[in-house]
Amino acid sequence: MRVFAAVLCLLAALAAPARAQGAFVAGIEDLPLMPGLTAQGEASVFDAPQGRIVEASAQGAASRAAILEFYARTLPQLGWRGDGDGRFAREGERLVLEFPASQGATLVRFFLRPE
Repeated sequence: MRVFAAVLCLLAALAAPARAQGAFVAGIEDLPLMPGLTAQGEASVFDAPQGRIVEASAQGAASRAAILEFYARTLPQLGWRGDGDGRFAREGERLVLEFPASQGATLVRFFLRPE
């Protein structure tokens, strides 16, 4: 029982830095959620023969330009290459950020699809 408790403590300690660094976009475990954005609802996740398909949304006070700048700066460090205004590609996947009209806070939708 002591070994089990020690393992749980170790796992909690290892997970703490990940939580401190921030959250990830729902359904896309390796896509950081920009600080200041809050996930909106559940992500739609589908596994297709060609790859995963994910649709998720987040909202916050940041401007569209600030959100695009954050992801343009952050995603290349994770292997993504920018393909233009809110579009990224990596290893057979395409990520698109869209900004539908919304009242008040900025809404961003994340679409991940196979290329």
